[in-house]
Amino acid sequence: MAKTTAESRRLQLHCERSANWKKWGPYLSERAWGTVREDYSTDGGAWEYFRCFALALWNGEDPILKERLFGLGNSEGNHGEDVKEYYFYLDNTPTHSYMQMLYKYPQSRFPYDRLVAENHRRSTADPEYELLDTGVFAQQRYFDVMVEYAKADTDDLLILIGVTNRGPDPAVCHVLPTLWFRNTWSWGYPDGPMGDVTGKPELEVLEGTLGVAAISARHSAAGSLYLYAEEAPELLFTENETNQQRLYGRSNSTPYVKDAFHSYLIEGRSDAVNPRRHGTKAAAHYQAVINPGDTRRIRLRLTDTRQDKPFETFEGTLALRRTEADEFYDALQRPDLDPEQRLVQRRALAGLLWTKQFFYFNVEQWIRGDPAMPPVPPGRHDGRNHGWEHLNNFDILSMPDKWEYPWYAGWDLAFHCIPLALVDAAFAKRQLTLMGREWYMHPNGQLPAYEWAFSDVNPPVHAWAAYRVYKIDAKQNGRADRSFLESIYHKLMLNFTWWVNKEDQEGKNVFQGGFLGLDNISVFDRSKPLPTGGYLDQSDATAWMGFYCLVMLKIALELARENPVYQDSASKFFEHFLRIAQAMTRSGHHGVSLWDEADEFFYDTLHLPDGQIIPLKVRSLVGLMPLLAVETLDAEVLEAHPDFHRRMLWFFQNRTYLRDEGSMACVQHAGVRERRLLSVVNRERLVKVLGPMLDENEFLSPYGIRSLSKYHREHPYHYDVNGQAHPIGYQPAESKSGLFGGNSNWRGPVWFPINYLLIESLQKFDHYYGDSLKVDFPSGSGNLLTLAQVARELSRRLIRLFLRDPAGRRPVYGREDPFQDDTHWQGLLLFHEYFHGENGAGLGASHQTGWTGLVAKLIQQSGGD
Repeated sequence: MAKTTAESRRLQLHCERSANWKKWGPYLSERAWGTVREDYSTDGGAWEYFRCFALALWNGEDPILKERLFGLGNSEGNHGEDVKEYYFYLDNTPTHSYMQMLYKYPQSRFPYDRLVAENHRRSTADPEYELLDTGVFAQQRYFDVMVEYAKADTDDLLILIGVTNRGPDPAVCHVLPTLWFRNTWSWGYPDGPMGDVTGKPELEVLEGTLGVAAISARHSAAGSLYLYAEEAPELLFTENETNQQRLYGRSNSTPYVKDAFHSYLIEGRSDAVNPRRHGTKAAAHYQAVINPGDTRRIRLRLTDTRQDKPFETFEGTLALRRTEADEFYDALQRPDLDPEQRLVQRRALAGLLWTKQFFYFNVEQWIRGDPAMPPVPPGRHDGRNHGWEHLNNFDILSMPDKWEYPWYAGWDLAFHCIPLALVDAAFAKRQLTLMGREWYMHPNGQLPAYEWAFSDVNPPVHAWAAYRVYKIDAKQNGRADRSFLESIYHKLMLNFTWWVNKEDQEGKNVFQGGFLGLDNISVFDRSKPLPTGGYLDQSDATAWMGFYCLVMLKIALELARENPVYQDSASKFFEHFLRIAQAMTRSGHHGVSLWDEADEFFYDTLHLPDGQIIPLKVRSLVGLMPLLAVETLDAEVLEAHPDFHRRMLWFFQNRTYLRDEGSMACVQHAGVRERRLLSVVNRERLVKVLGPMLDENEFLSPYGIRSLSKYHREHPYHYDVNGQAHPIGYQPAESKSGLFGGNSNWRGPVWFPINYLLIESLQKFDHYYGDSLKVDFPSGSGNLLTLAQVARELSRRLIRLFLRDPAGRRPVYGREDPFQDDTHWQGLLLFHEYFHGENGAGLGASHQTGWTGLVAKLIQQSGGD
């Protein structure tokens, strides 16, 4: 059990509901446009419908007030949506008692038009044009804007903004800390969209506090709050109302609209802000000329109680929260980690905690439309997500990325919960539980994929994540949360049944699955009907179901420790696993095996309307997925569950068509410490698959397992349909096609989630085989390692992405020199969506601290010397 710290005590108080330490946090999205929730377009093209900016800074040069992080929409970026700013999550604690982030703001005019034009000009074969490429950071002419939050109490936030001039000359910076109410009163609901708010909220000047400026905020649901701003800056007020005149040529209902601060500051319009100093949006306006190397510090306090001396204890409290954050992570991190590993782990966890977001989406309400908003297009009633009217989400959720992906994604979230459990197991359990609640899960048992298309099929990793979080939580807290596991198990039973009924088209235990998250990994777009007709038996979909069966079996046996009735469920999943394993690994009366004897690898098979069955011989992660379907059963587990043990042996002895020791593992053979192995592959086939997986000329990259074999660089695979070629070639970087927006590539790069599962599978195989099975690592090297050692080496290759090499350079940043050579950039880390298959450079969403945050867990288990 971890050492008790001030932060862990706050977590406990929150869990006991005696103090709401998580009420305030980093819960706002970094963009709202381009989401389904905000879409009023006629064609569902949410990306093209909205253009919004926010963030309270101005350098005196920009044509607009920077009120939001800038980025490109799906149709603008040459590889899809793409944020074009540099901001970094430096620190955070699970109750958000202390948070720190950094934003780098150029001093010259921000090159909005140039970024749009150049990226639009470039093709998918070209690299993305980044903000650093524009030259605006030349001679370090930028501000480092550091923001720190510290909680004096649950409803008392201290805010420190430090603006440092990194350039060679004095430079002006305007800083506008802004407080506003979200505009829901304009939607046309008398009692608010949730039916729990009456009246319009209000901000106004609070008089009577010497030496500071103060704003009073009143809201019928939130009560009263007070914002204190040091040094009595100018206070600006307006309404958080859309400027209808500027956007649509229509009259405004109020002269004071949401872009008033831009008009006041940049256009010089003093009449744009409310002279009576009240409204629903307010800002404290600071202006300073900052000399080179100097820092302008701004202190603010947002609290639920009036303060006569709001900054009297500011510095002491801030310093205390910093110290407490250090103590929390010192207690969590392994003592043998070096400073670099500790930095990477802490930044990864900080990113996960910063990327929690309030997510509100009532699908029924969205389909119907809001009373005072434009009428929804007729097609919405039978268009996107129309079958998910039950879905009504109103929660703090873990997001993949709050700019590029500001919505939850079902299988991403499952991976987030593994590292999150290290710092806040209660939050991780809550996330997993939510997905199975009746206002998330479809009545038919499907889990929501993501808001763009809730019905897409994501890999079934939810059960695995629930069991892993359960075990991590038990290890950390010294007690197992059986009620969590039992509750989620029953929801998972519904989801498993949906999978079996929906995705096994012929009832032969070979699954089709559809999209399955691996975007463009297949010859065909698996989210659409095949151009050939017929259907695709997917090696990965079938392996996922074998994996799902085994996790459910393990959960059932865990629950059977206290209630033997769960042994029946364990038996059911054992039999189902045998059927899936048999269907995958050998042909017979069920059809064609997904295992190719000639190539000694697993492939998808295409079933054509005329009865032909064609293996699609692509060497991709699809063929490695069968390794995930593995579990071991300890001898003491079998002894503790005699009913299950007896039925397991009966099935294997009497259902002869369900066993084939020539292809899959045999549970009758005991391994290390009398353990039994459940696996789709036997020892011989395991070694055969590990050959290409650990070959540096195929899957093994210096930084993990590639998603497509490097073999396909010289030998691309083609499948022709009516004269049209459908090729797959090795692409180690960004996608060269527009499939799935062109912003995701599974044809060569390294992805953390599958690497993490492969590492776990190797550990399980080693649990059974031990020292009796060693393989070349890398293949052909003659360097024999156990599978546990291979798992450790793969973990270290993934961790190495973020660590300085002997030359002091981090692979994740490739050739980006400021990150490698500049002291003001070197220690800053981004956890990208995926990584270049050759040099490890970060690709995709730059702030995907979601599943790439798994590096924190890898460091915890495989870091150190």
